[in-house]
Amino acid sequence: MNRRFPLLASALLALVLPAAVLAGKPAVSPAAVGELAKRADAPLVLDVRSPEEFAAGHVPGAVNIPHDQVATRISELDPGRWVLVYCKSGRRAGIAEGVLADAGFDVRQIDGSWLRWEAERRPVALPAATVTAE
Repeated sequence: MNRRFPLLASALLALVLPAAVLAGKPAVSPAAVGELAKRADAPLVLDVRSPEEFAAGHVPGAVNIPHDQVATRISELDPGRWVLVYCKSGRRAGIAEGVLADAGFDVRQIDGSWLRWEAERRPVALPAATVTAE
């Protein structure tokens, strides 16, 4: 039997399985996010997309820290609060999830990320309009 087969199979599974499954924490459905936000132990909803993507619409109550800044801005997050993370499709959220988990955070992804949120027509928040004096 080929000794490399188990290694190859593991590598293929890592490419196919969603990051939330590999991390061992189940993803949270978009439908559950609203209910979780009402709890006393509500999670921080972390949007790891770019500021431009966030400004175009985001999960209500979400905080924006781009995925490539999570490690350097981790001190802005409350380590006693669990985190729900999302991006557009899940790839960047998976990267941020790993950084947060390594730092000791209880973190999970929103299942399907922003694409599923939009497809299910969940509420979308937009930044407040800025008023300029003339």
